Amino acid sequence: MRIPGWARGAAGPGGTASSGDSAPAADTASSGDTTAEQAAAPAAAAPGAADAAATPAPAATAGGISRVKIAGLAAAVIGVLAVAGVVAITLSGAKASGRTTSTAAGQPAHAASPATPLQVLSVTQGGATTRTDGADPVQVRLSTPLAATSPMPVIRPAVSGTWKRAGDTLTFTPAFPFEPGTAVRVRFPGGQLGLRSAAGGLLASPVVDHLSTKGWSDLRLKQLLAQLGYLPLSWTAQDPTAFQPDNMATELAAEYAPPAGSFSWQQGYPKILTTFWGGPSSLIMDGAIRAFQSNEGLTMTGVMTGSVWHDLLRAAAKGQTNPNGYSYALASKAMPETLTVWHNGHVVMHTLANTGIPAAPTADGTNPVYLRYRFQIMRGTNPDGSKYADPVSWVSYFSAGEAVHYFPRGSYGWPQSLGCVELPYAQAEQVWPYLTYGTLVTVAG
Repeated sequence: MRIPGWARGAAGPGGTASSGDSAPAADTASSGDTTAEQAAAPAAAAPGAADAAATPAPAATAGGISRVKIAGLAAAVIGVLAVAGVVAITLSGAKASGRTTSTAAGQPAHAASPATPLQVLSVTQGGATTRTDGADPVQVRLSTPLAATSPMPVIRPAVSGTWKRAGDTLTFTPAFPFEPGTAVRVRFPGGQLGLRSAAGGLLASPVVDHLSTKGWSDLRLKQLLAQLGYLPLSWTAQDPTAFQPDNMATELAAEYAPPAGSFSWQQGYPKILTTFWGGPSSLIMDGAIRAFQSNEGLTMTGVMTGSVWHDLLRAAAKGQTNPNGYSYALASKAMPETLTVWHNGHVVMHTLANTGIPAAPTADGTNPVYLRYRFQIMRGTNPDGSKYADPVSWVSYFSAGEAVHYFPRGSYGWPQSLGCVELPYAQAEQVWPYLTYGTLVTVAG
């Protein structure tokens, strides 16, 4: 039985324990069963080491450790743990603040700077932005190279071709040239789904650049019409190896760079015909374009539109020549009046003809054939105001109501008509196949 407050062998009130009177081993407290005073002893001993030295430590029993030593060891362990805790808290706080305790690492850490935004510096085609060669590559210069996974610019109108990258430059090489007179648009997508540089910079917002190609070539138009037999001239390339009609891509490329060569008049035509040759709106060109439009089933306007150009290039690529050849007609008012027709440089008809009477003369000038009939009831008003309705054959209109046609007369070679060029039946029938659409007819007095 343990009596609180004292132990067996301890001195009574006012007494001291003898040095040789130690407590029996059976009465010592077990390691897990200490009294409140014993548990408090280390805490009391820690403040003053001198007090601990003044109080003799109880002697250890054989094979045991004194309670004072155990208490001291425990205090030391608690102290070490306390210091370790302070260090851990300090280090944890240092990590949380992004700092270290070393001198070199004590500088504050900085977040990575954002990537510089991507910029489009220029968009050119063959070094130009207007009147460009539609067969030339389109070159794009950026402020920095693109990432490998970045989308590419979008070109409209869409043509087949390939993009290549070289540093901060993108190059699009069209496999099929842009058409002349085309407004080319190059669009660069922006934002998170847009162009991205190799460093991660974005194109802030979409960018659209514009290019415009050269117009259709007047020189190339003449070359093509000559090659296809719509002109009374021949064209010969300066370089014998210059390309011949091939395909649409080749023909479009030639629009921007017509091959060098020369024109020469076909032999046999009258000198007056050469006076109608000149610019793109010359009479010879007007007639040739109308002839081509007629053969293609197009409205005869004598004007080259984009759709007419497409048809002409397709015909050139296929080598489709003029099935009618080239014809020219000259009505002379010199007495006796005549009509002469040339075809492919040869005279195919020279016959007597009638032109208009003084009250309704045939107008001088040159015009292309624009309307044809095998047979027609021709209606109009006579000089005296009466009406007429005459059956006529082999009719080719060339100027307003004036036409070359058959009309029965007792003789030919002097003014008798109301403005038309009248022929005998056999001659009119023979001439009619040559006076096709676009054929120039000249009336000279």
